[in-house]
Amino acid sequence: MRFGVVIFPGSNCEQDVIHATRLLGYEAEYVWHGDTDISGFDAIVLPGGFSYGDYIRTGAVARFSPVMSEVVRFAEAGGPVLGICNGFQILAEAHMLPGALLRNRGLKFICREVPLRVEESACKWVDLPAGTVARIPINHNEGNYVCSPETLTSMVAKGQIVLRYCETDGTRAPGGSAPNGATDDIAGICNEQGNVFGLMPHPERVVDPVVGGTDGQPFFTAIVEHLAEVAR
Repeated sequence: MRFGVVIFPGSNCEQDVIHATRLLGYEAEYVWHGDTDISGFDAIVLPGGFSYGDYIRTGAVARFSPVMSEVVRFAEAGGPVLGICNGFQILAEAHMLPGALLRNRGLKFICREVPLRVEESACKWVDLPAGTVARIPINHNEGNYVCSPETLTSMVAKGQIVLRYCETDGTRAPGGSAPNGATDDIAGICNEQGNVFGLMPHPERVVDPVVGGTDGQPFFTAIVEHLAEVAR
């Protein structure tokens, strides 16, 4: 299993993803934003950071990098693509995932660990039972996920909502549990096929038990197991 981790100007979480995937026993290499060949990789990760300084909008410039044309083709062919934080924003800007990411409610940067509830979904990157509560850190200023009511209804029907912000016991507060104001407490979504997954929390930061815990491990191991099953 070989992960390709894309580096854009302004990315700052690529080393965390490399460390996490290698710690789990997988191969992982950097992919430059100007590269136009990603054929040697089994999965692609767009890491967090501030690509191109978040000019215009978060992810708005990065989506035009040469590598993104290849990432789109890779995904359309069924290849697994993961976008974390800024990577999620890039996937939304590239129309690989529906909706958009806006400034947090209260217009403040948020950096803390939060509880997340796993939902029943089509996502191939997550195989945790629905209802599982994981504790994973967030670290963003534009994590307020929004979409139209029609898009939300469609995503619910098609199993595209993968993660929701919740309370520690897995319930959702009447006024919403999303610290950033996200629509329907959405923390992560996938495309209809389940191979493209974007989330605002950082699972790569809770893979190594020495530094943060292991709640993020299943977000990388599940896709490896899925690809192994497909290859059989």
